[in-house]
Amino acid sequence: MREGIKRIFYPAYESRVLKNLEPDQLPKHIGVMLDGNRRWAKAVGADTAHGHRAGAANIEPLLGWCEEIGIEVVTLWLLSTDNLNRAASELNPLLGIIEEAVASLADQKRWRLHPVGALDLLPARTAERLKEAEEATRGVDGILVNVAVGYGGRREIADAVRSLLQEHAGKGTSLEELAQIIDPEHIADHLYTKGQPDPDLVIRTSGEQRLGGFLLWQSAKSEFYFCEALWPDFRRVDFLRAIRAYAERERRFGN
Repeated sequence: MREGIKRIFYPAYESRVLKNLEPDQLPKHIGVMLDGNRRWAKAVGADTAHGHRAGAANIEPLLGWCEEIGIEVVTLWLLSTDNLNRAASELNPLLGIIEEAVASLADQKRWRLHPVGALDLLPARTAERLKEAEEATRGVDGILVNVAVGYGGRREIADAVRSLLQEHAGKGTSLEELAQIIDPEHIADHLYTKGQPDPDLVIRTSGEQRLGGFLLWQSAKSEFYFCEALWPDFRRVDFLRAIRAYAERERRFGN
């Protein structure tokens, strides 16, 4: 009965929310922490892999909702560096599910995929699949989708600093000279997301209210929205509520 009522009233509610969103109030870049697959699987009496598959199936709808309102960049956190320490019995199926999901997105030629993360920490097969998806969608004129796999915010900053040092070492710049000129823009130019706008909005599902290392540098001035729904249950109405909440805020840009 309850589900039937939702099916009747939610479309009208969603249309009203969309109608009231002003284009200049919408985010250009959204980061999404796809959290809750394991708890969802436990709740429905299924194994963890089933939860990850259900979560992977919800990625395409999300990107469709983003297209609908004109989002330009989406960053999806699929696997953290900490997750790489999970037991092989869970990690290996999860990596396979991620590979399949990314390949499916690439096959549609709707979105431009860009892997972000420490690809050198991933199994060679997974890293290769991510690179193949990026190459296959390089010329696609659609949303730029950052696929964060083997991603950790601290690792990204460390990699950026390492890349910066290597670049200047190649130019013959001394450490003393580099110390005089280095600034935040120099580091930003070596992040995984270099050249992209920082996220305006970061959404985390599952009720957890912490970043956990997601886009640590880039989210310094982002707005945050925490949703109770577990990721496989995240619906269009939840997405639109997050966008509406963002549009209603007075952004202070970190102040």
